[in-house]
Amino acid sequence: MNFRPHAKTEPEINLIPFIDVLLVVLIFVMLSSTYSKFTELQVRLPAADAEQAREYPKEVIVAVSSHGQYMVNKIVVNARGTDALSAALALATQAGKDSVIIISADASATHQAVITVMEAARRQGLTQITFATQGSAPAGAKPATEH
Repeated sequence: MNFRPHAKTEPEINLIPFIDVLLVVLIFVMLSSTYSKFTELQVRLPAADAEQAREYPKEVIVAVSSHGQYMVNKIVVNARGTDALSAALALATQAGKDSVIIISADASATHQAVITVMEAARRQGLTQITFATQGSAPAGAKPATEH
């Protein structure tokens, strides 16, 4: 009888194939899920169903074109920077800090152009900002066409 203790060898788990398979699965999941979200999303802005427009006695209308040009109360702002827009807002806001800024941006205007208007208003201390939108057509109504 052999009563000597045998050397016990612990089983080894080879992790390299396991890691390879996990990396392939991870790459597959990343590629298939990331792009499908953005290709299905179609956004058309701005349109909103809101209450009837209110009259603001101290309103300043800032129009933003699709090309990034600005108009403050129907006066064209020649420069496109925040400083020029801030100066134009300072001239237009005779009511002071109680003035309401209405941003009327084209649907294809860049976000940066709208943020520039908001930054110029912040520099002047104007905190009341709203956005002008067009109402969506009621169900069954035909859209208006130009002649």
